[in-house]
Order: sequence, then structure tokens, then C-alpha cells
Amino acid sequence: MKHPPYLIPGDKVAIVSPSGAVNQKYIDGAVKTLKSWQLNPVVGNFARETAGRFAGTDEQRLLDLQQALDDPSIRAVLCSRGGYGLMRIVEKLNFNAFIHNPKWLIGFSDITILHAAAIRKEMQSIHAVMARGLTENDLQADPIALLREILSGEIPGSYILPPNVLNRFGESTGTLVGGNLSVLYGLRGTAFDIQPQGKILFIEDLSEKPYHIDRMLQNFKLGGILSQLSGLLVGRFTEIEEDASFGKTLEEMIFSAVEDYDFPVAFNFPVGHVNYNLPVIHGAKVKMTVSETGGKIKYKK
Repeated sequence: MKHPPYLIPGDKVAIVSPSGAVNQKYIDGAVKTLKSWQLNPVVGNFARETAGRFAGTDEQRLLDLQQALDDPSIRAVLCSRGGYGLMRIVEKLNFNAFIHNPKWLIGFSDITILHAAAIRKEMQSIHAVMARGLTENDLQADPIALLREILSGEIPGSYILPPNVLNRFGESTGTLVGGNLSVLYGLRGTAFDIQPQGKILFIEDLSEKPYHIDRMLQNFKLGGILSQLSGLLVGRFTEIEEDASFGKTLEEMIFSAVEDYDFPVAFNFPVGHVNYNLPVIHGAKVKMTVSETGGKIKYKK
């Protein structure tokens, strides 16, 4: 996997809204933060639009994102928020200019689709906070400070995960991919589906019923995705009510989907719809180690 050039002061960062409608104060906040990093934010023409639940019509959202991908002076593309909407336009995106002049794509949640598209072009991207995070979080907090460091070429040493009784010990090396489980499930059978061999998968989700999560994981199992992985990192599953009738906790249910395999599994990976949502270099090669002391994810050069 290749990575786009790292940023230097004065570089342009496009702010676009390819999915859900966004509160304009978050775009203003992202602009302020990027300027404080000595970067030059360029807000898309339709980034502040609203068309029902979407940030503008499909055509408007597509045009803004396509222009950001095509413009060689843009060095990174920050998606303002997730929600829903990228699925409706991703097939129409042209990545030819992006391949010749790659740039960092930043976001999470629905932006998982954009990461999946970038990985098919053998390009790394950044699963990280978006406009709201850049507005409301302490800029010295890890999710923000580490994002700035990655963009400037300072790759984090490693992520340390606490112990969990369901962790499966082991060590593996692979390419880090994943994101929102519901979005990944929605990409099954498409040109953006997971290619699992040699991959360490990370997952997270929001406001899903436990049996919905089980259904998605069983689909991954039946489709041969889980059996080919090199590792699984379970992020935060938030605003989810446990289902006592299922007979298992959510974590136990997730582990049961992969208990027949032998790759390492670690819970409490710090990604998801939470304040402590650390940036992850999607497509980077990492070494995953899980033991009785917890988990460790280290980027490899």
C-alpha cells in the first residue's frame, strides 16, 4: 500500500460533506482548527447544503467530492461528517486523478466507504475524527493531536489495549482495514467488498440491535471473510442495549462468531462513535500482539 504525501504548512485541505447534513458550526470549527495547524482549509461549494437528511443532493455531494479528488493542489480531504449518503454516489466517483495525485482521505462512520474505495486503489487513508471532533475536542487530546502528527508524517509508535477476558492471544502481521460494521456489511457483494487475506480487521458500530450485529458477522462468516483474516480488533459499539434473550453479551456474541479460527482477537480497540476515537492509518501494515497483559498494535515500516 502507498501513502499520500505528508502535509506541510500552507497545504490545502478540502472540507466536503459527502454524506449526512452537518451543523455549520462544525465546519467553522474545523476551519479554525486546520488554520491553527498552519494549513489552508478550502470548504466545498456545497458542504453546507441540506437536502433532507443529506448534505445537498446526490449531484452536489458528488461534485464537491470529485472536485476535491481531482484538484492537484488539494493535499487532504476532510469529510465533515458521516451519517448516510456515500453509498448513493461512490460508484460514480472517478479516482484517476486521485491515483496520479493522491491525497489523504479523512473520516469515519459512513466514510468507511471512502476508505474501502481507497484500499482498492492501493492507497492508505485515515480513519479519524471529522468536523465535530475538530470543533468540540481538546486539540491536545490524543484523537486530535495524533491526527495532526500522522498528517505531518509522525507515525504513532503503537496503540496499547487493556486486557479482556475474551481476548485471544497470539501474534500476527497484516494490513489494517475496516471501520463501521454496518457500512462494511452494506458493501458485501460490491466492488468495494473486503478482500480479507492478510488483513487485520477493525470494527465499530452505533445504535444497532445485538441480533443485527450477529446477522452481519454471520454473513461475514458464511461469506468466508472471517476465516481468511489475520486478526480482529473490536472497537467501540455504542448506544446499544444488551439483549438478554440472546443468552450472551454483545462481546461474547462477537467472539462466538470467530471462535472457530486461530487468529488473535482483541477487544477495546479505541475507535468508534466516542470522544476517544484514535486515528487509524487504514491500509497500513501493522503487527498485532495479544497476551495476558492486553493488546498492542504497532505500525511497521
